[in-house]
Amino acid sequence: MRTSITHSNKSLLFFYLGVFFWLSSILPSSATGAELLMFESSACTWCEAWDEEVGVIYDKTDEGKLLPLRKIDIADPLPPSLYWLRGIVFTPTFIVVDDNKEIGRIIGYHGEDFFWGYLTNLARKVPRQP
Repeated sequence: MRTSITHSNKSLLFFYLGVFFWLSSILPSSATGAELLMFESSACTWCEAWDEEVGVIYDKTDEGKLLPLRKIDIADPLPPSLYWLRGIVFTPTFIVVDDNKEIGRIIGYHGEDFFWGYLTNLARKVPRQP
């Protein structure tokens, strides 16, 4: 027995798929995974220094693998999935998040040693996935 999908059924299917993808993009996920958010500005010289000193190797480090980097312009509205974050005023501000919870933040960039030391401590607080 052969089943065919009518035009109206296809339209309905695409409608529901569209709604699903739209909702999944705006609703907070219950298992988003840990990441490092970097709030930056194009006028921030400390952000540029971080990019040159740390950003070029970040994704190759253990911390970078555990905490993928997501850069966000501080002048832009927060993405809907981060509606719960508050108090972001200075650039750069680095925030470690996991499962829609803030683990900790680093405000400013005072050099590589300072950054890696604080980030390593924050990374230790991230629950490991089995």
